[in-house]
Amino acid sequence: MALPTKDQFRYWGIAAAVFLILLWFLGDVLLPFIVGGAIAYFLDPVADRLERLGLSRVMATSIISLVALLLVVLLVLAVIPTLVNQLTALINAAPDITHRLQGFLLERFPDLADSTSTIRQTLAEIGAAIQARGGELAQGVLSSALGVISVVVFIVVVPVVAFYLLLDWDDMVAKLDAMLPLDHAPTVRRLAREIDGVLAGFVRGQVSVCITLGTFYAAALMVAGLQFGLVVGAIAGAITFIPYVGSLVGGTLAVGLALFQFWGDWFQIGIIAAIFAAGQFIEGNILTPRLVGKSVGLHPVWLLFALSAFGAVFGFVGMLIAVPVAASIGVLTRFGIEQYRASLLYKGRSGLEASPEAAPAPKPKRSRKPSGGTGADA
Repeated sequence: MALPTKDQFRYWGIAAAVFLILLWFLGDVLLPFIVGGAIAYFLDPVADRLERLGLSRVMATSIISLVALLLVVLLVLAVIPTLVNQLTALINAAPDITHRLQGFLLERFPDLADSTSTIRQTLAEIGAAIQARGGELAQGVLSSALGVISVVVFIVVVPVVAFYLLLDWDDMVAKLDAMLPLDHAPTVRRLAREIDGVLAGFVRGQVSVCITLGTFYAAALMVAGLQFGLVVGAIAGAITFIPYVGSLVGGTLAVGLALFQFWGDWFQIGIIAAIFAAGQFIEGNILTPRLVGKSVGLHPVWLLFALSAFGAVFGFVGMLIAVPVAASIGVLTRFGIEQYRASLLYKGRSGLEASPEAAPAPKPKRSRKPSGGTGADA
């Protein structure tokens, strides 16, 4: 006999409450393990493909780990220092950029020459505020990260956790599958497949799109001669998961910087704008259809709400789990709507009467007896 629905809600509610309580109290401790698990989940299809090519799971995991290590070393040695230097230079150049913008506006709008003008005072304060607050923000983020965990521990623990989780991923999934309640195992497997499909389509696909598009923007802008091309490309790539926002923000920032750097050279400014137009075309017609596919059910507004809510409640760890939780809630919500539409509460008596299942079965026709029957047949 299946467990009553009331008891099922109680047990699943207790499990969800325990998960949130553990996340609340152990969020800082769980951070390296969550990051390691996310890396293992992201790389599991690569390991499975290497296994299908004939490699063992140990060999596939080792090859993936070596390639990832080489990429991290390359980033640390080549990309990150340049990114930090350009970001610092952009923050320091903010007052000069604001001063030049003020001069441009004064030429076009002489009324702003009044020293008591609110707009002029605001423009004069923007540059200093960006320079001061930008440095404080960078220092605050770094201090918060150092206060949450030790950088050395994070660097050591995350690769180790990712390696062992990737090595045992299929075994762990099989063991969890064997522990599912037998009455609900088919439904749970179906929902798990849908959640995995959403995450695979969104997380893996969008991360690939962000990295590819950010690399394209950064390389193209640096080749075009934009001073802060690497920073602009990184910003545009990082927020590409929100449709059109990455290209809009990055394009506005790049064209704005190009106006100050190449003022009067409209051909060069047009090249900067064309780079983002080409990036938008590549994203919409090549990258997103191939890497993300069709809609996976994560609306940008719902995603932003999940990131904001979990980030405010659970901090940085909450932001890491916001996408999986949002995907899971979306799948469960669609499942609940599906069950509601099949229930008596939605259909009512009129719905049941109109459904083919509720229609009365037709009465069987009585076959005619052949003429000339015997007396017994009569």
